[in-house]
Amino acid sequence: MASPAELVLAATPLVLAGVLLVGLLWPATRAMPIAYVTALIVGYFVWDMPGEYLFAASAVGAMTAIQILWIVFGALLLLYTLMQAGAFDRINQGFAKISDDRRVQIVLIGFFLAAFIEGAAGFGTPAAVVAPLLLALGFPALAAVIAGLVGHILAVTYGAVGTPIIIGIQDPLGSTDATSTAISEGGFTVQEFSLEVAVWAATYHTLVGFVMPLFAVGMVVYFFGDMDERSLKPAWEVAPLCLFSGIAFVIPYWLSAQISAEFPSLMGAMVGGAIVVTALKAGYFVPDEEWDFPDREEWPAHWVGTIEPGQTNGAGTGRGAGDATVADGGVGTANMSLLRAWAPYILLVVLLVVTRVVEPLPSILQQFGTEWSNILGTGLSGGIDWVYVPGFWLFVCALIAIPLYSMSGEEVKAAWTEAGQKLIAPLIALVFVIAMVQVMLQSGAHADGTESMIFVLAQATADAVGPAYPFIAALIGALGAAMAGSNTVSNITFGGFQFEAATQLGLPTQIIVGAQAVGGAIGNLVAIHNVVAALATVGLVGHEGRVMRLNLIPLIYYAVGVGIVATVFSYVIFPGLF
Repeated sequence: MASPAELVLAATPLVLAGVLLVGLLWPATRAMPIAYVTALIVGYFVWDMPGEYLFAASAVGAMTAIQILWIVFGALLLLYTLMQAGAFDRINQGFAKISDDRRVQIVLIGFFLAAFIEGAAGFGTPAAVVAPLLLALGFPALAAVIAGLVGHILAVTYGAVGTPIIIGIQDPLGSTDATSTAISEGGFTVQEFSLEVAVWAATYHTLVGFVMPLFAVGMVVYFFGDMDERSLKPAWEVAPLCLFSGIAFVIPYWLSAQISAEFPSLMGAMVGGAIVVTALKAGYFVPDEEWDFPDREEWPAHWVGTIEPGQTNGAGTGRGAGDATVADGGVGTANMSLLRAWAPYILLVVLLVVTRVVEPLPSILQQFGTEWSNILGTGLSGGIDWVYVPGFWLFVCALIAIPLYSMSGEEVKAAWTEAGQKLIAPLIALVFVIAMVQVMLQSGAHADGTESMIFVLAQATADAVGPAYPFIAALIGALGAAMAGSNTVSNITFGGFQFEAATQLGLPTQIIVGAQAVGGAIGNLVAIHNVVAALATVGLVGHEGRVMRLNLIPLIYYAVGVGIVATVFSYVIFPGLF
């Protein structure tokens, strides 16, 4: 049993990260190196970790970060390639032309399109892309940000083609002998266990989150509707559409989670979106009267930033952005079919399915990687899957998109430059945060009988909270995401913590770690990094506090809902699970 002083010191890196990120609003690029150095100091002087173990744990963290960045680069490269080609503008036009009703646009763009972007790119991309699209349609800047942030939450658990589960849950749990042994004794491989977590997380989202389209519409119509008499009546008028949309999303979403963590958000958005669009075009769920915002002159000053609604700040910077003509010999936005616009993402889904279910392709592709085994004789190992991970296939689809859209060299260069520039901040933050977590996870690996920092913190939390732990599991994940701005980082930081706490309390580990994966998603609602990024795209930087206060409403709903479901699952319905 750790002493009180050891508990305080074990928590110091995490507490310091929280104080710097949330309290002092430092960027992660400044805060996480300091937290990492603190973990090194605690590991060396308090946990007696030899220098080679500190180095090996840091190296494992760095390799994990590089693999994440490979995925992020591929995702951003494909996204910006479509933007430069005008394909993304065509996709947006396809949604926007279905209805001029703002509530319908929130469902189609703020929910389905944002969820799709999250599933394909992740890492704060959806709100930063969707907010300016809604602004260009005439939404107040603040309303556009709220709609984009609230609308994409269901997809965050599986963002960037499953990264929060595969990199955030599977890799850290498999990196420690004690945890991987416990999982194998429960009858699972680490990969099978992470898929179980993905299924449970999808179950939480399905039961609690299918109302999120209605939540997003309700937030916008109540806070940005009639200024004299706020009302939710306009939201109730489209409740059938919103609930139908939520159900149309979560069914393919939940079914896809049974196969792989890479597909739920993509399949939920693509299949659910197609069903809802078809229904609307057939005349179903169409509002009897169109709803719009008050007249522009009635809007309070804080609704609008430096960019006027109806304008664009270059979110769609390609040849088709605001231009219906064919440029540079390319296909142009107006001349482009929706099938051609969607083609690279459709191809991506096909490639991911084939390379994961058609044997022996998975085992062959996994051979193309970099591995460092038994680093400095410590027994710790790390590696990078260059070809099997989604980053490679995202990269391939981005290359195929170039001739598909007849892109010019200048457009290709702009897409690559934009994607590269977006990697600088995540590179610094991810390397240090994952290295910090690996030091904490491996702090007991050098000596038999020595428990890691993460283990002693989980044990102390389990002892303090006791049977109420399932109710707060999602809140712990939300705190991690709010601090770091990433579901993946929250899972890396607290996934092992949640597993150990569940083990100590005799709770079903899949259910508790699944709640962590959901909590990491909902924490993005108030993650300062995501909020700032979204506000910057609509010229409204400086209103972070206002957005975070409003977003506490869906966050509290989700956290309480998941807490209740997790408690019922743990003690009533599935108490005997591993």
